[in-house]
Amino acid sequence: MVIFAEILKNQSMIKSMTGYGRGEALLDGGKLNIEIRSLNGKNADISVKSSLIPKEKDIYIRKKIADKLTRGSIDMFVSWEASNAENCKQINISSAKNYFNQIVSLSEELGLGEIKGNGSELLSTLLKMPEVLDGKKEELITEDNWHLVEKALDDAIENLCNFRKQEGECLKKDVSEKVERILSYVDEVEKYEKERTEAIRADILKKIEDAQLTPDKQRLEQEIIYYLEKLDINEEKVRLRQHCRYFLDTLDIEDSAGKKLGFIAQEMGREINTTGSKANHVEIQKIVVQMKDELEKIKEQCLNIL
Repeated sequence: MVIFAEILKNQSMIKSMTGYGRGEALLDGGKLNIEIRSLNGKNADISVKSSLIPKEKDIYIRKKIADKLTRGSIDMFVSWEASNAENCKQINISSAKNYFNQIVSLSEELGLGEIKGNGSELLSTLLKMPEVLDGKKEELITEDNWHLVEKALDDAIENLCNFRKQEGECLKKDVSEKVERILSYVDEVEKYEKERTEAIRADILKKIEDAQLTPDKQRLEQEIIYYLEKLDINEEKVRLRQHCRYFLDTLDIEDSAGKKLGFIAQEMGREINTTGSKANHVEIQKIVVQMKDELEKIKEQCLNIL
């Protein structure tokens, strides 16, 4: 069992949902660039931002990305770099003239008179009009070159996965240190347990004395013990330690554990909150605040773990 656990530990790898990957395909007339970026998300929210991808390939691409990247807010960008002038965008002179004539006619109709001013500014405006700049119309991606495009897509996905692994190592180190810090705070709480119990007992006795009461000593002792048991935080400390160790074990032996780690962090929070509500001790309250601070940082990081 120990050997099996070690094998799982060596094979598992926490990954970040943040990543970037790039691939390229050399096609006739230029180079096709594929970029994929991902951020944290509850599900696989995939957006393909390109008009170059054939519609019949869209579903296939989305499924491939979802299968490999599991989840996250994922954007895919495709761009084309032409290698010669024939594939570059060209000015559609006919469309430009048509727009210019319409501008002149509109100016005259509105009584604005002859168009004056900087000619380069007008030319710049005309070049931004629809269909004035025409690119090469034929499809860049075909069945003949699809294997090259798919290879570029696979490269981009693989590079993004590698990026996620590197980010995941940093995330794992960060949250592990924070969980270990919470465990050390639990140890600090124990230093004040005896002082806390004695202070509560002394406070009860003082209130009885101030009220000038003369209760039965045996019954009073039973009531004090009952009250102290209600404020006992040993169970909370035991469960919090268990949750912390479970969190660290999950980091070591499970892939794609982001959601599970988030649930464990919630359970840690419950025990910390209960400890705070029962504390009745200034120093313990301060430690609880420090534990909450570390836990909030852990929760934020868990949102970015795949």
